[in-house]
Amino acid sequence: MKKTPRRRKTKQAHLLGIGLDNHDGHKRLTHAEKFTIVGGSEETHSRATETFIKTFEELKSRGKTLEVVEPGELHEIIHKSIPQ
Repeated sequence: MKKTPRRRKTKQAHLLGIGLDNHDGHKRLTHAEKFTIVGGSEETHSRATETFIKTFEELKSRGKTLEVVEPGELHEIIHKSIPQ
């Protein structure tokens, strides 16, 4: 019996943000190629969206992708990207 060669799985990564402070009844969902943000108040949802966008801009400027960045470096980038 002939063995079929195994295909390497491509590593995939996706950021997920969940806001828990929604009290106005609106259902908020922002979905992009590499991140999704669900819920939250209008302010929280907007800040999370801005943070993730800035995070991906910083990754691009460093020549990295979400799939290859080390967790510690990603943590540093995300915290640097949080709007003040």
